[in-house]
Amino acid sequence: MSAKIIDGKAFAATVREKVAGHVAKLKEEHNITPGLAVVLVGEDPASEVYVRNKGKQTVEAGMNSFEHKLPAETSEADLLALIDRLNNDPAVHGILVQLPLPGHLDSDLVINSIEPSKDVDGFHISNVGLLGTGQKSMVPCTPLGCLMMLRDHLGNLSGLNAVVVGRSNIVGKPMAQLLLGDSCTVTIAHSRTKDLPEVCRRADILVAAVGRPEMIPGDWVKPGATVIDVGINRIERDGKNKLVGDVEFASAAEVAGAITPVPGGVGPMTIACLLANTVTACCRAHGLSEPDGLTA
Repeated sequence: MSAKIIDGKAFAATVREKVAGHVAKLKEEHNITPGLAVVLVGEDPASEVYVRNKGKQTVEAGMNSFEHKLPAETSEADLLALIDRLNNDPAVHGILVQLPLPGHLDSDLVINSIEPSKDVDGFHISNVGLLGTGQKSMVPCTPLGCLMMLRDHLGNLSGLNAVVVGRSNIVGKPMAQLLLGDSCTVTIAHSRTKDLPEVCRRADILVAAVGRPEMIPGDWVKPGATVIDVGINRIERDGKNKLVGDVEFASAAEVAGAITPVPGGVGPMTIACLLANTVTACCRAHGLSEPDGLTA
């Protein structure tokens, strides 16, 4: 194996330390405590674990955590009324509605009811538009985490060829916008892309975000490229459950200059960047300078 392993777990710990330091400064100098409200509707086991981890890490960083767990049959009107209360609560600086929502709820309507300045997931249509036009916005957590790791590893990204495989609203599209913002030459590729292997081989930065296990083998990777694997896929191998990414790790690691593993790569950065976004939202709400190294 020749590639450097980009340790997302260690990097996320560093980000959380920075967040905690800035929170302590806000408390000491301004008597302000950032607050994150997380709304969970229903009893999806994976979502429950994720929400529990978010709450734990929020408190560990010195912030206030407000958890709202609602039954699966909660009406749209009741959920929107809760979001309205959170929008108007000065102690809440960030609001996150855990997805997926039960089928009878309109996810787009719910997400777009969140005050854009408190939309720490970066999914509100206003934040999508601001990011797409290069203006100050709340940025989706996973792409923000990827950008932080790329900057840390490569330094200046200007002029590099970046290929993002995947065009989701949550990762692919915002990732491309962030890379454009750092002056990369960006290609968004997907399942319909002609000669996808050759497109990938041109990438100095290859971001895989398609949700298909080990779709990208090592011979699609340019020698020395930096590979960011966003995929988290559960497969069965040799009678055991295993987590793998969208990149075939073993073969890609022989070719790449650096690569994120799965697990332990991009995953830990998502909650770390959620905390960072909450601090950023708090600083903006109070007209204070934003924390260095925690924004796009």
